[in-house]
Amino acid sequence: MTQTRKLSLAERLKSLGVKQGMADLPKDESAEQFTIDKVVSGTYRPAHSGETFVAVQTFGEDYRHGQVAIRPDAPLDVLAAWAREPRFLELSLESYAFLDTETSGLAGGTGTYAFLVGVGRFINGKFRLEQFFMRDPAEESGMLEALAEYLAPTQALVTFNGKAFDAPLLITRYSLHNIPLPFKDYAHLDLLPLARRLWRDRLPSRALKYLEENVLSAPRTVDEVPGYEIPYLYFDFLRSRDARPLKGVFYHNAMDVVAMAALLTHVTAMLANPFGEEVEHGLDVVALAKLYEDLGQWETAARLFERGLEMELPETDFWLAIQRLARLEKRRGDLEKATVMWERAATRGHIYAHVELAKYHEHQRRDYVEALKWTQHAAVLIGTLDIPRYMYNHWVEELKRREERLEEKIQKQFNSRSKERIR
Repeated sequence: MTQTRKLSLAERLKSLGVKQGMADLPKDESAEQFTIDKVVSGTYRPAHSGETFVAVQTFGEDYRHGQVAIRPDAPLDVLAAWAREPRFLELSLESYAFLDTETSGLAGGTGTYAFLVGVGRFINGKFRLEQFFMRDPAEESGMLEALAEYLAPTQALVTFNGKAFDAPLLITRYSLHNIPLPFKDYAHLDLLPLARRLWRDRLPSRALKYLEENVLSAPRTVDEVPGYEIPYLYFDFLRSRDARPLKGVFYHNAMDVVAMAALLTHVTAMLANPFGEEVEHGLDVVALAKLYEDLGQWETAARLFERGLEMELPETDFWLAIQRLARLEKRRGDLEKATVMWERAATRGHIYAHVELAKYHEHQRRDYVEALKWTQHAAVLIGTLDIPRYMYNHWVEELKRREERLEEKIQKQFNSRSKERIR
């Protein structure tokens, strides 16, 4: 069977009747009035390889994206620890570049172009957004040079899924044109993994636009275009030279960049004061507790778990938080608190709680009879639960071994006490 080869961008353009290089394009008199500079406010910036169209917006210190100001001035110590990137503690706010690309496809590789790159930077307290646009594939090297010049003062990237997509794509494009990579060895904060950590239990989606609406309270206007339409809108522009449909693409890209800055502001505020009023949802509090626990900040994690349990939680998440807090208290050596939570969970039929109580009475109190009681309760309970067969078999085997060991210990204890009475 013959496999169909995926066409490169140049081949796809050729199939549409578009030749690479603006000089070879058929002229459309009616489209000339809708060039990009007449649709989007911007200027043409010269570079060594040619000029590039750049749209510029500035957001003042009083600008708020939804309910959040785009100025992440909270301490970054927790974020740096989570990302395992100590440079975040050393860099000034002006060192960060918030970057997002719009591309000719989602596959990546040498056949995919970044035709629009938006970069936001903090300059003199204001957030300046510049969007570098490639009117034609022949302009790519000029666009990359202009982008490199804008990135030159920065030392860190902030992206959303950029480690997997945007950065590798731009690395490929710079390499193909033999242009030095402007963000080589930069510290890189990808907000997508962090968003998954914080909101995967509460929100059905962690897409940037969804977070923008449901976390930042910043819905987009009617100018928004869906991301999946953007490559087709660009191909249409290359064929027709009519830039009007691209206005929505520029808006989409601008809001992605601004949303990243606002999201970083919100996250740094949450991490700096996890007990603050801005953390309103119980699941968010529990997510923060898990993050602090993983960072080894157990005291803060325990307090957050306790706060989350006092708030409204779905039943499944409530009992998972109880289980995680009990395990944390056990690790901290506070078995009294852990026991209270295990007993509470045991009354709701949680097998693990029965087993933990059996362990506690066996190893800490040396009360083998009480330990056996909890083990036998669990053995009876396991037969009433609707759980996968492999899990059922695991518990049955463990409980059986525990019961046999406890019975042996009880018998030895009885024999020892009998001998003492005889003496």
